[in-house]
Amino acid sequence: MTDATPDATPQAAPGTTPDATPDAAPLVRHAHDRGVTVLTLDSPHNRNALSRRLVGELHAALEAAAGSADTRAVLLTHTGTTFCAGADLAEATGAADGEAAAVSGPLGLARLLRAVIELPKPVVAEVTGHVRAGGLGLLGACDLSVAGPDATFAFTEARLGLAPAVISMPLLPRMDPRAAARYYLTGERFGAAEAARTGLVTLAADDTGTALAPLLAGLRKGSPQGLAASKALVTAEVLRTFDRDTAALADTSARLFASEEAREGMTAFFQRREPSWVR
Repeated sequence: MTDATPDATPQAAPGTTPDATPDAAPLVRHAHDRGVTVLTLDSPHNRNALSRRLVGELHAALEAAAGSADTRAVLLTHTGTTFCAGADLAEATGAADGEAAAVSGPLGLARLLRAVIELPKPVVAEVTGHVRAGGLGLLGACDLSVAGPDATFAFTEARLGLAPAVISMPLLPRMDPRAAARYYLTGERFGAAEAARTGLVTLAADDTGTALAPLLAGLRKGSPQGLAASKALVTAEVLRTFDRDTAALADTSARLFASEEAREGMTAFFQRREPSWVR
């Protein structure tokens, strides 16, 4: 059985949100370090899945960083052994209202990825664990990224009757085309060195802290105007892809998710068996 995770990560019964109490600890923690706003995904119980709450908190944190005169860059990191496993399937499939579906579904994911790309401050990702499904899109939306020796990556959607549709918008303009074809189609797991070779991440490093130091030092020296204008140059093609393809790719994602093959693929995954099409 593959180690694949679907575009969403089930951790609770459909329709339940165990961490949604008003006094619950935040799922995105904030810190500030000499011009760098540090945002830590802190929902290890569901492998930092993109739940409704976590997405809302991350949007709010990005907006705050955008308006902060003291912030030159954002560092996105995580607790636990997974950077991000994608959307929360239990929450997405149990969403009865339009607002919840908008956050949990493909358009909600597209809005989050675009928010990272459009942020006028550079966003740097630190990955010391696993990245799957929608988490790869979040990683790809970041401007710079460093992956450690325990980081692993896999596009496993095709094994489940799905496709990495929405997340392709930040990824395909930046990845080596031959590598994208291989990993999209085979679902193979690969490590940090291969992720750097293919353009999925900026650097592979034995020590992410050491590798991040010169990147963050350089960003701290940038002027707000200079950083924003420079980022706009390198993200322009990605944003054109969002303008052109968001509606079509969100529709593709939703159509595949509702299909019989996807239901069989996800059921087989949860039951820890091979799906019916495996030969």
